[in-house]
Amino acid sequence: MKVGLTYNLRKNYTWRADDPIDADAEFDSEVTIEHLSGALQELGHQVVLMGEGEKIFEALKREPVDIVFNIAEGFYGRSREAQIPAILEMLHIPYVFSDPLTLALCHDKYLTKQIVAHAGIPTPKSAKISALKDLESLSLDYPLFAKPVHEGSAKGITAESIIQGPDQLTARVEFLLKAYKQPVLLEEYLSGDEFTVAILGNGEEARILGMMQVIVKDQAEKKVYSFRAKEEWKQRVEYMEVAEGMRERIGEVALDAYRVLECRDVGRVDIRCNAQGEPFFLEMNTLPGLRPGHSDLCIIAAMVGMSYKDLIGNILNQALRRYNLERR
Repeated sequence: MKVGLTYNLRKNYTWRADDPIDADAEFDSEVTIEHLSGALQELGHQVVLMGEGEKIFEALKREPVDIVFNIAEGFYGRSREAQIPAILEMLHIPYVFSDPLTLALCHDKYLTKQIVAHAGIPTPKSAKISALKDLESLSLDYPLFAKPVHEGSAKGITAESIIQGPDQLTARVEFLLKAYKQPVLLEEYLSGDEFTVAILGNGEEARILGMMQVIVKDQAEKKVYSFRAKEEWKQRVEYMEVAEGMRERIGEVALDAYRVLECRDVGRVDIRCNAQGEPFFLEMNTLPGLRPGHSDLCIIAAMVGMSYKDLIGNILNQALRRYNLERR
């Protein structure tokens, strides 16, 4: 089968003078593309490197494909993750991962939480702050947690994200508004353990691939799973098996959210517990990273004994079944 590969490379990001240090965090390295392409080839597929943006039109004209394995995050706009899938749908080309609606929705952390909460899934109380004046009507209890509303890969998240009082709140929100040029999500902070859950499949057939507890060892990070902690996880983070008594409750929250948000093929759900050990939904990652030995999804797969090649094959097969495509 001829599989197109769409992606955004970090090296192609155009840096601006006022960009924060993690501006390119969501984009992929050439190493990831090499591993992903290699895995698809090992599975017997012919891979067409289509690249990003307008390049995909040229690639499609030059060499039509049977399906696109899309990991492109998009460079601009709050719906940037939905851009390539929307184009592929317009052209009637099958693709891997969630559709444009789910991708755009889940890229807005505040709207995602509204839908999850409406479905009765526990998630921390929150507010979206578009300007400093919005803080005047804030009705959340301290401590709070602050992060950009339209980002992933822990962008904008540091030890300073935990906010204990009004002065710190104003300073942090002002910084995030200016640095990331988008609204800020404020949540009531949960002091319990943090977990991430990998889910494979579609609809009622979706299943939990695996889960792990995230323990930040670096005291300077104050238990915050930050961008820095993710980038340097071998020195700063310990990943552990989830205690048997917690697995069912955590898995239920994750699966419920995955299905309510109509995610497809694969996804990763971030969960955090309150002081009483009750799990709450934090975020849905509809385009989880695929860098072997580094990305959370790949680490979870390795923990359950699944090779990188088999992980990629499983993800692709979910999409092929959705489209009723026979391998060719």
